[in-house]
Amino acid sequence: MLNIVLVEPEIPQNAGNIARTCAVTGARLHLVEPMGFRPTEKNLKRAGCNYWNDVDIVRWPCAEAFLEAHGDAELHLFTGAASRLYTEVAYGPEAFLLFGRESRGLDPALLEQFAERCVRIPMRPALDSLNVSNAAAIAAYEALRQQGFPDLS
Repeated sequence: MLNIVLVEPEIPQNAGNIARTCAVTGARLHLVEPMGFRPTEKNLKRAGCNYWNDVDIVRWPCAEAFLEAHGDAELHLFTGAASRLYTEVAYGPEAFLLFGRESRGLDPALLEQFAERCVRIPMRPALDSLNVSNAAAIAAYEALRQQGFPDLS
């Protein structure tokens, strides 16, 4: 199962959109605390996501706990600072796609620790980022395309 990991997400609407992508693709969603919102009924409704019950969600108390469990797994860290494009790597069926906070991305120490696993989505030089929910969808569908869109019609 493909895994999408949101490290310290800040905006419930983005998490809701990513949850929708996970629901329609069958990907598992990992939410790494602290989050900039509480996943309460009110916030989920505000995010416009009625797919939360259709998503396999795993919550982690911190990045260290997530990495302790999955640091040796197939990780792909998405950052504008990478030189390698997201299309230049192979994604296995159990891949983890990591995305950072909306305001500042993944922590520099994490990017340094996993430098060989960092990838980027190309964009015009004057603009530095996509919305994280768009980036997660682009990445998920590339991984699934490489796998032949398993279990999708």
